[in-house]
Amino acid sequence: MADSQENKQKEQNDVSEKNFMIEKIKERPVNKKKLLRRTLITVSMAVIFGLVACFTFLVLEPVISNWLYPEEEPQVVVFPEDQDEMSPEQMLAENMQQENQNSQSSSVPGEIMEQEQIRELLSGIILDLDNYKQIYSALAQYVAEMNRSMVTVTGVSSDVDWFNNVNESKNQSSGVIIAQNGKQLLILTDYSPVKQADDIIVTFNEGTQADASLKEKDETTGLAVIAVELDTLNKDFLKNDITIATFGSSNIKDIAGLPVVALGRPMGTNGSLGYGIITSSASESAASDTTYRILQTNIVGSQNAGGVLFNLQGQVIGIITNGKSATDMKNMVCAYGITELKRHIEKMSNGEKFAYLGLKGVDVTEEANSELGVPYGAYIKEVEMDSPAMLAGIQQGDVITGFGERVIVSFDEYTNSLLSMKPGDNVELTIMRQSQQEYKEMKFDITLTVLK
Repeated sequence: MADSQENKQKEQNDVSEKNFMIEKIKERPVNKKKLLRRTLITVSMAVIFGLVACFTFLVLEPVISNWLYPEEEPQVVVFPEDQDEMSPEQMLAENMQQENQNSQSSSVPGEIMEQEQIRELLSGIILDLDNYKQIYSALAQYVAEMNRSMVTVTGVSSDVDWFNNVNESKNQSSGVIIAQNGKQLLILTDYSPVKQADDIIVTFNEGTQADASLKEKDETTGLAVIAVELDTLNKDFLKNDITIATFGSSNIKDIAGLPVVALGRPMGTNGSLGYGIITSSASESAASDTTYRILQTNIVGSQNAGGVLFNLQGQVIGIITNGKSATDMKNMVCAYGITELKRHIEKMSNGEKFAYLGLKGVDVTEEANSELGVPYGAYIKEVEMDSPAMLAGIQQGDVITGFGERVIVSFDEYTNSLLSMKPGDNVELTIMRQSQQEYKEMKFDITLTVLK
């Protein structure tokens, strides 16, 4: 009896020990708010880290790249100033004079050749067909050499119609290679074909094509400078197949009668050409803050002509334009004189904007100064509406005699002074204004804006 009770007690103790060893594992309840908060924090930190990394890469990568691999800046393009040049006729006259002087020093006075004798000698020279062939053969070789500086510029524009069809249009003009700045080949061309172009393609004389970009434009003349990256062109091609054109002078004495060759598109199509002479350079074209000399030729061309005028020394002396001829000479090719354009082309080649005042004027002539008492300077014929000059109070009939610290005695000096400025610069203009039969000095502080 006692043993059975003891056994029961022992069994109960064993069961209690077994129950004590059995653990019931329960899952820990999920704290959804805490989990959501941690997730948001993690995502936020990832986003912040990504933004910081992107910002650091964008800011520091160019700095580090330039430090490790310094990139050369494009060279500044500068065209030399005009020198006192002589036309071929003047050179011939000077040579003949020198020869006469030499003959005088070695001959007796009575043996000087008279004009009648010269005419008699020249009358004995008869040009035949072979002579003309030689002349035109020489001109053809000259044209082939000058064409190495000429290119065809194509502006490609794309548009989508109502039916989602892509329509592509192409406009072409000629261009002339004017410089290279160490990184780009610079080309002067008409602005209109590239104005709305999505892509600009340059085709060189021997057929090579390259993409180009707009460097800068001049709305006044309708010209632009475009750039082709040098690293996209073959070095042998750059060395052997193209020539950078040089600028001559359109201000030489007695330029009328100077032989010229028109290249580009004088007949309205690319690759056309014309031979002739300068017939006049007396007319001028007034524009905002400048004037351009117009070179008239006897070359009959298209009213949509373009291109350049070369003299027989291989120099550009004019940029062909249209709409500047007299009403009874609409088909005669005319051009802007290169001398007045050089500074404008230089600024465009360096990607610089033109400062704008909004004045049109002329030089004060000696007669106006002596007879009417008009002081020497830049005489204002027109003040453009809403221009900085008009808003400052400058009026028609005023005479500019000072530009900052520079003394102005002609409109060209005013133009050159303005070309040295940048949009946003401030300048003090000294003005002489007529008041009660005499001119009184006034000063205006003006902020220059961008020529649009």
